[in-house]
Amino acid sequence: MPRKGMRSICFNSKTSSFSMSRYPSPARNSISTGTPNRRSFSESLIEQSIEAATVLINKWNPETSTYAKVTSLFYESKSEAMKFIRCVNDLQKSMHAMVVENSTSEKLVHAQNLMQIAMKRLQKEFYQILSTNRAHLDPESVSARSSRASTRSSISDYDDDGSVSHDDEVRNVGDSIDEVEEVSSIAMTDLRSIAECMISSGYAKECISIYKIIRKSIIDEGIYRLGVEKMSSSQINKMDWEVLDRRIKDWLEAVKISTATLFNGERILCDHVFASSDSIRESCFTEISKEGATLLFGFPELVAKSKKSHPEKIFRVLDMYTAISTNWVEIDSIFSFESTVTVRAQALNSLNKLSDTVRSMLSEFESTMQKDSSKSKIHGGGGVHTLTLTTMNYLSLLADYSNILADIFADWPPPPRSSLPESYFESPSTDDSPAPAISMRMAWLILVLLCKLDGKVEHHKDVCLSYIFLANNLSHVVSKVQTSNLKYLLGEDWIAKHEAKVKLFAANYERLAWGPVIATLPENPTAAITPPQAKEIFRKFNKTFDETFRKQSSFVVSDPKLRDEMKVSLARKIVQSYREFYDTHRSNVVGERNAGLIVRFAPEDVGNYLSDLFFGNNNHSGSTSVSSLYSSSHQRHSWSTA
Repeated sequence: MPRKGMRSICFNSKTSSFSMSRYPSPARNSISTGTPNRRSFSESLIEQSIEAATVLINKWNPETSTYAKVTSLFYESKSEAMKFIRCVNDLQKSMHAMVVENSTSEKLVHAQNLMQIAMKRLQKEFYQILSTNRAHLDPESVSARSSRASTRSSISDYDDDGSVSHDDEVRNVGDSIDEVEEVSSIAMTDLRSIAECMISSGYAKECISIYKIIRKSIIDEGIYRLGVEKMSSSQINKMDWEVLDRRIKDWLEAVKISTATLFNGERILCDHVFASSDSIRESCFTEISKEGATLLFGFPELVAKSKKSHPEKIFRVLDMYTAISTNWVEIDSIFSFESTVTVRAQALNSLNKLSDTVRSMLSEFESTMQKDSSKSKIHGGGGVHTLTLTTMNYLSLLADYSNILADIFADWPPPPRSSLPESYFESPSTDDSPAPAISMRMAWLILVLLCKLDGKVEHHKDVCLSYIFLANNLSHVVSKVQTSNLKYLLGEDWIAKHEAKVKLFAANYERLAWGPVIATLPENPTAAITPPQAKEIFRKFNKTFDETFRKQSSFVVSDPKLRDEMKVSLARKIVQSYREFYDTHRSNVVGERNAGLIVRFAPEDVGNYLSDLFFGNNNHSGSTSVSSLYSSSHQRHSWSTA
């Protein structure tokens, strides 16, 4: 006969009388076909069962025995505890038989009284085991035990008579886990044997009530100690960022511990203790964990919906998204019951809100860049602009979340394809292999930055400084891409093409700034010329080099590699040519009066001056105009045509 509802079959809890309403009348009439000998044998077994139960149950009746009142059956004698369980199970079988044969029997009433005493005893034991083993039944201990020895099936844990094979289990546990986990395993086995007995005897309600009260307090206390508290949106909005940031960090740790131990351990314990009833273990776990889990997974939604603004907020939002998404398999498994669907729904809803927040914040970030004034002056000798520094730091940090961002932007409309040059991708996008959405998003944000920087030099009068500015800033962008996860999003081809643009900006600067100096020297420095011609060339070189150096000495090149490359290029074109001219024609003017004014620079001097360039050190006074160095036909260079 099924165990469910057994108590209502055997007796009425309010009147302590047995009910026959669920027994079919043919069963009662069927005893008339039995023989007297068979009936006598059956009655003999029933009597023996009741007699054995009377002795053992009364021995542990706290109402009649001081010893039983102050002593724990399961702690005093494990073998007698198992005997007690078997005795109660046998008594239950006898009661079933007596109900069928004679529902008004005095023996049946006596057996019912014994059953009530036994159930009170088991209630007491169940409560004591749960209470005194809080430390050993904490979720962490239970989770650790489960990882080494999985919960045994209901069939393998029980002997043929329905009792737990306790000695075998303890022996097996002792071989596989340490002493602390052994205590946990023993307590779990005792709880399971008591729960099985009480449920089969119709006392599931009393057993479940005790379990829920004690275990829920453990979960609630665990959630509180992890720093998770019930909060409202208004409380979040009123918090200083430092306080909210601390709470988010606490929550991130709480999610990790909760999924790995707190809720996981409780699910394991609940499944083990109430393995005989799917409905009971589901209802118990749901009532114990639902409130705490909903509170835990509801916090990210509050943060996502808050109006709190801070540069680091997007990274904390991404951290929370990562925490839920990476633990989703465990969350889905632990809260797999139909009655815990609201927990799963809350976690998913938080993920959706966090996704929306990330997309919204990136849109706001783009808007902020777009609003940056394009007419602001270039400062610091054409160095890296603050907008470039902050933007690339921001994007390089975001690239660390590339996998998460790929999920978030997977179904998000990309920027207009026409606005993205093909050079911003590793290879041209095709219908068969389109660029990932997150790659397109990052490429677009960098393009917005570069366009804003190009706008800053559009109306600048000093073209040379403009090219230095463009080279510096693009070089910084490429460097940040190369040294972060952005390189995986944008690709090697993107990097190579933009490195070429940096070199082109540097070459344009060299041509415009130092071209006039190079032009003062003849194409063939060693060609024969008259002394007056040599003097004129020296004078032009002195004047042009001096003016150019004064102007260019205030410029800065931030990247050491780019700085050295530009110096080497200048030295190769100026120093080498000047040295050949110097060695060939210096003798023509040595005898002249004021020869020192005619030949002002030795080749080594020119090289030393050039080596001092691009550090932003302006030790020379003067404001000689360089406008005459450039033809009006020079067109300004933009990012899209470089």
